[in-house]
Amino acid sequence: MRASNDLQPSADSFRRRLFSPSALIALAITIALVGLIATRFNQDWSGTWETVRSTNPWLYAAGLFVYYLSFAFRGLRWRMLARNAGIGAEPGTRLPSTSECARLIVVGWFVNAVAWLRLGDAYRAYRFSQDSHGRFSKSLGTILAERALDTATILVILAAAAVGLAATYGITASAYVLAAAVALTAALAALLVTMKFHGIRLARLLPERLEQSYRRFHEGTLGSFKNLPSLVLLGLVGWALEIMRLYFVIEAVGLSVGLPLLVLAALGHAILSIVPTPGGVGAVEPGLTGLLAISLARPDAVAVTLLDRSITYVSVIGIGGAAFAWGQVRLAKSRAR
Repeated sequence: MRASNDLQPSADSFRRRLFSPSALIALAITIALVGLIATRFNQDWSGTWETVRSTNPWLYAAGLFVYYLSFAFRGLRWRMLARNAGIGAEPGTRLPSTSECARLIVVGWFVNAVAWLRLGDAYRAYRFSQDSHGRFSKSLGTILAERALDTATILVILAAAAVGLAATYGITASAYVLAAAVALTAALAALLVTMKFHGIRLARLLPERLEQSYRRFHEGTLGSFKNLPSLVLLGLVGWALEIMRLYFVIEAVGLSVGLPLLVLAALGHAILSIVPTPGGVGAVEPGLTGLLAISLARPDAVAVTLLDRSITYVSVIGIGGAAFAWGQVRLAKSRAR
């Protein structure tokens, strides 16, 4: 059962933040700025449009399919993290299924796509705690553990890709993305080390309610790192499917890039999406285009970026939004009982 001293947010507070006038205005401004930047550059939009028009729908559909297949592996990994942290083991609690975890990840990415400051991570932790009848702070800890695993995995894959990329294009092509991955990994490693050796001691300085919530967060984070080989393997499969998504999008328009650049662009997309604008809008588009333009003509690079973002951003708003709405209907029905 939920402890009364756990800092449990409400669904109403999330809805107010997500659909507040200021959030909607900020999203509109972000999209307007992207449009303004796009029109201010000397871009061959006719060439881009011709490339988009040549899209093979079957290969594009394959990219869409493998992208959403990756959520199944992410859901399974999150469920393992939660089980490692002891979620579902306490009386009155349950461990959500893999499909439930996958759906909540999609919903969380939808919220990230329409809200600032990656609110979706907190929202899916909240929904997970509701579905498991557990504690929000512990659920949030499993997401931090998930982020740490992803960042470390990305760093290793990028380091391998950088070696191949340097032989073809020079190390400058991958230096910035690799440096960002190193910085993120170092920051998360420092946070986890601090939590492990000093977290509980520092938490004693907090008010009792915050201390108890931190202890649950601490337990959820550090308790998640069991069965590490299985967790790493699931993460690798998920990122391999992300790389395959971009591969199919590029092949769909009759283009090709080398494997190192393909890996760099796909994982660079993930790093750029951390920028706390809705869905990483304004950072992912120019960043991904710039990486692809290392090998492709700029109109083709822009076309691939637009098609890829139609999967990773537009489709997430549609599919994730539908899953979000369905979850809200279920929540309303459960409250009415």
